[in-house]
Amino acid sequence: MDLFTKCENYSVAKDAQASGLYPYFIPLEESEGPLAKFNGKTLIMCGSNNYLGLTTHPEVQEAVHAAVSRFGSSCTGSRFLNGTLQLHEQLENELAEWLEKDRALVFSTGMQVNLGTISSLVGRKDYVILDKEDHASIVDGARLSYGDLIRYKHNDMDDLAGKLSRLSPDRGKLLVVDGLYSMEGDISPLPEIIPLCKKYGVRLMVDDAHAVGVLGKGKGTAAHFGLTEEVDLIMGTFSKSFASIGGYIAGDETVIDYVKHNARSLIFSASIPGPNAAAALAALHVMQREPERIERVNQIGATMRAELTRLGFDIGFSETPVIPIIIGDDTHTLQSWKLLFENGVFVNPVLSPAVPPGRQLLRTSYMATHTDEQIAQVLSIFEDVGKQLGLI
Repeated sequence: MDLFTKCENYSVAKDAQASGLYPYFIPLEESEGPLAKFNGKTLIMCGSNNYLGLTTHPEVQEAVHAAVSRFGSSCTGSRFLNGTLQLHEQLENELAEWLEKDRALVFSTGMQVNLGTISSLVGRKDYVILDKEDHASIVDGARLSYGDLIRYKHNDMDDLAGKLSRLSPDRGKLLVVDGLYSMEGDISPLPEIIPLCKKYGVRLMVDDAHAVGVLGKGKGTAAHFGLTEEVDLIMGTFSKSFASIGGYIAGDETVIDYVKHNARSLIFSASIPGPNAAAALAALHVMQREPERIERVNQIGATMRAELTRLGFDIGFSETPVIPIIIGDDTHTLQSWKLLFENGVFVNPVLSPAVPPGRQLLRTSYMATHTDEQIAQVLSIFEDVGKQLGLI
């Protein structure tokens, strides 16, 4: 069989486009934080990870402009060779201090952080243990490692304890969890996970891509629970609250040094350009100086959770400004997305297999820069669409 036969037979996307229910790769003309524009129509953006609204902050933009003038548009090489700037190291040092860890290491993307960190640390005689709702980058990092992959039911501590109890005590073990789960907005129960890790000799890595800037006064999930010292590795990205692109891993100096010299996704990828590093560093400074942004996004999240629940929507177990509207069916989820889009609200439809069957949902997320008027308008549109489709 020709390798490309599967491509010729693939029709899912074309069928969705033909039906008018294709929700992906939407080319926005403009995106100004809480507002976006498509085909001349303004939408309220409720599907972005720009939690603190820093992509349009003047200090971040000025830092980018200055870095373009100083460093140009690209480093044209990997961190390992010619692609490390003093700016990268400054960013790493300030991140480590902010997260209360010895060292941090900056990668080109968040995906590459998980691919490189997990695959370099977990060897042939090791275990890597994952929550079943972990991000795809964590799963792919585990697959790239040569360790045995163990998965447990989402946030189910009995299942985790049972799985850990059956593992050989003579083999290395790394447990990787999302701090804030990006689809349903719930939080990893670190106060219950950490005692199990200690009992069974497991190292713990927390993916805080969505949590830094939102939880723990901006420092993430471990800080949220007051357990920073108990978490071995904290991973994060610059593509959410940091208003840029890239990612990092933070932990003990010896571990970070090992990853630095063994992570293939770091060694064989060009480093993030100076302007992106400058944007992330400026965003960190704003985050530290303007804690009211963190308070604001969480206040909006609390308002939306309360109001959507009052209207009768199922929002699952969300505890954060990431709030799902669980619909449970592919077609109805796409119909809901389309009606919201047509009425001026941008959200993200999430279908199987990205979520389990019966948990298909609209992923909504909110920003510190949403105004009260915009939030009220969004709720009014949700109510109208919910009634029209019989969701509430």
